[in-house]
Formats: sequence, structure tokens, C-alpha cells
Amino acid sequence: MRDVDKNDGETLSLAQGVSREYLLYHRVCPVAINNDGALVVATAPDALVPEALDDLGVAYHKRVVSDETPRHEVERLIARLTAATAPDNALTVSRIGDDGDALVADVRDVANSAPVAAYVNYLIGEALRACASDIHLEAVHQGLRVRFRVDGMLGEAPEAPTGLDAAVISRLKLMSELDIAERRRPQDGRIRVRMGERELDVRVSTVPTLHGESVVLRLLDHGGRPVGLDALGMPADIRSYVADISRRPHGMVLVTGPTGSGKTTTLYSALRLRDASVEKVITIEDPVEYQLAGITQVPVHTQAGVTFATALRSILRQDPDVLMIGEMRDGETAALAVQAAMTGHLVFSTLHTNDALGAIPRLVDLGVPAYLLAATVHAIMAQRLVRRICPHCKTRLGASENHQRRLLPPGIRDSEVARGTGCAACRGTGYQGRLGVFELVLVNENMRDAITRGAPRGDIERIAQTSGWQPFSADAWMKAARGDTTIEEVLRVIAA
Repeated sequence: MRDVDKNDGETLSLAQGVSREYLLYHRVCPVAINNDGALVVATAPDALVPEALDDLGVAYHKRVVSDETPRHEVERLIARLTAATAPDNALTVSRIGDDGDALVADVRDVANSAPVAAYVNYLIGEALRACASDIHLEAVHQGLRVRFRVDGMLGEAPEAPTGLDAAVISRLKLMSELDIAERRRPQDGRIRVRMGERELDVRVSTVPTLHGESVVLRLLDHGGRPVGLDALGMPADIRSYVADISRRPHGMVLVTGPTGSGKTTTLYSALRLRDASVEKVITIEDPVEYQLAGITQVPVHTQAGVTFATALRSILRQDPDVLMIGEMRDGETAALAVQAAMTGHLVFSTLHTNDALGAIPRLVDLGVPAYLLAATVHAIMAQRLVRRICPHCKTRLGASENHQRRLLPPGIRDSEVARGTGCAACRGTGYQGRLGVFELVLVNENMRDAITRGAPRGDIERIAQTSGWQPFSADAWMKAARGDTTIEEVLRVIAA
């Protein structure tokens, strides 16, 4: 494909009757006249053809040849082709709200301009190279602050072009099909992005703040693959129990922890132990983070009425063997999940609790009778994520730093703990990637009796200890003692 300013035929200009809005709506752009005298038209993968190609053929009086082009590139070509005729491209986005919808088209022009489009593409590309999970664009008094979340920590990212802060926000809203004229209420949308061979699903969330709109982009890499249990960092005994429980024919397995603690990744790893060629495995997720071969995955779509509860009611009629419920947020979903576990299905799900034992009162609060909870739950696992020491700059603590070992629990204080000095591979942080710290509560007969009679937490904790339960802080300190993570990281995440 040749650019509009590189064709060796006649110079293209906007034909009579063709507007920038028309090209943007149909996601097509005239590019060049080829050697055969045909009009070459760049078409995005989701372009509205052949209607648009017929119209352009009539407008330019040429035969039309289409050339499939990434959508962001089509938008850049449209901006360049129509730059000479675009009305007042210097108009700032801040005028929205003064005159209302009449200025939306002008704002759209600014948002689709080449510098803004190039920055957004560059920002997403840099986030991928940094292995970031989120991009934060925060409206502050000085303009727009941009940060990446890498390994759970926020750090600075490339700044937006001077004076185009609001245009960048508008472009992201356009790409996610949000209302660019609405800046007074939160909005949520999604963008499908292809970067080379990688396909991303980007969740977009906007909120109004004191200094303007702030946007958070969650990057979900569909080109990624779920990992096995061996790669999660589980202690050998916990990994063995989880593998055994994940192969059972029915019951419920719960994974708890705060948002971003890797719960869904753990459940994906457990699902990979099932044989999808002979079993019906269905997941309900918000959103679908990885695409699993042979498994039916149902995304939650609240605006369309597809919630965890409504989807679960429907898929129970799909003859499933194994269910994964992304999160039990309400009593209806919890009740349906317990019902499924009671009727011959194996159910995996997550809860937001501080530890594994906290899942029991949480489910009771959601309205699940204690006797049903005792009868269906096989195991509860809690987890956190700690940053892994960068293998490229890992070094053992020197003699002057031996005092840090006194922070370790008794019994492992003589361990040769380590840290990362910082290098190019870890961007100077000393960390690269994350690993989990875990605790597992097995629900045995004594535990079931205690749950059924509503025993206090202290009694349940003592019963759990008799079956080998230890809090995940014990696993975290062992990983620090082995040099997998640092003492500072354990203190940051576990605070114990």
C-alpha cells in the first residue's frame, strides 16, 4: 500500500460529496491511483464495504481496488487526506460543554489527527513492551499524567504531546465507541487492537475528576497462554492437593484474594487439568482473559443483561461437566453455584476475601446455608502476588545488610536472601515478573461439622491447622529465604 503523498500518479484530494465524516464512518480512505488507473482504497478490517467502495468509485470516476489496512492506519490516512479541508483543526476539545453536540465533529477531527493517533499507538506499544497490565491516564492540574502498571506497581510512562491531553482522551473514547460529548459521568467500553501478531482486548474505563476525565486501560493479551500449576510458584504439597481436587467429578473449589492477585490465572491452570475432549467445560468471565481451546467461554455483558447469575442459569441447561464462575458477587450467583455443585458438577469460582478462612463467613453473608456450604466446598485457596527478583541482576545480600535477615521468622534467618540491583532487563527496578504465595484449606469431616454448627473462626482455624494449613505469610517468607523475592516485597504485600 502507498501513502497519499507517495503515489506516482495524480495527487489525490477529497472528491466532491465525500467528507471526513463519511470516510471515518465507513472506515475507508482513498490512497492512490495505481498504474492501471484504478483508485486504491485502504479498508479497515471492519469497514462497511462494498457500499463505500461503490460510492467512492462514482465520486472519483475510477475503478476501485481495496487494500485491507489496520484500522488505526486508515484513520491516520483519513486525517492526512482531509487535513487541507478540515474545519479549524486547531479547535481544542475543552470547548465541549460550551456549545454541546454541534462541536462533536470538530473534536472528532482533532482526536483523529496524526499526532494524537501516533501517540496512542506508541503508548499501547510501549505498554506491551514493558509487560504492563494497565495504562493509567490521570487528569491532574498540570495536564495529563500517564503511568503503566508493571508487576503490580505503577511507574511513569511516555507523556502525551503538549496541548493534546484532551484530544488523547477523546481518541480513546472514539476507539472504544464511547460518547465523546459526555464528560460528566463514568463510561466503560472496549477496544480490539492488533499489534503485529498479537491481538489485544483493551477494557476502557473513564471517570470524571476535578481536573477532567481520567482513563484506565486494562490490557488483555489474547495471544498469551495460560500457564500450568508448576509455573505458579505453589509449594509442592499445595500443588499436589490442587491437582487432585481439580480432577474430582463434583463439588466446589474456591480461590480468594483481592483484585489483581492472580485468582483467574490459577483457575485457568486448574481447568487445563480437565480433558475438554470428553467433558463439557464452560466458563463465565468478566472479561475473558485467555482463550482456551475446546472450552466454551461466556463473557459477562451487563448492558445486554448477561450477568454472572443470568448466564449461570442458562449454562446449567447446556449439560456442563465443569463450570468456572469468574466471581461470586451476589447471593443469587452463590446459590446457583452451590446448586450446580450439589447436582454433579465441579464448580471453580473466586471470592474477594482477605484469606482462605474468610470465604466461609463471606458465603454465609451471601445467603448460602452453612450446611450446603459444608456439603459442597472441597477446598479454599487464598493467594497474593509478589514480585520476583530479576534473574539478570540478582545478587545475595552483603555482610553490611545481614541485619535484614533478622526480619525473617525464626528457623530461616540464616538463609542467604537476595535482591536485584537493577538493570536494563528490569528497567532498573530489580524485579521481573511475579509469583504467587498461597495458603490452602482442605474441608475435611471435622471442618464440615464446624461449618454446619456455625463454629467461631478460632475453632475452624485450629481444625485447619490439624490438616496442615499454614497462612500464606509462611509461604511468602520461605520464598524470600530462597531468594525468589525480597524481604521488602514480602513486607509490602503481606504486611506481617
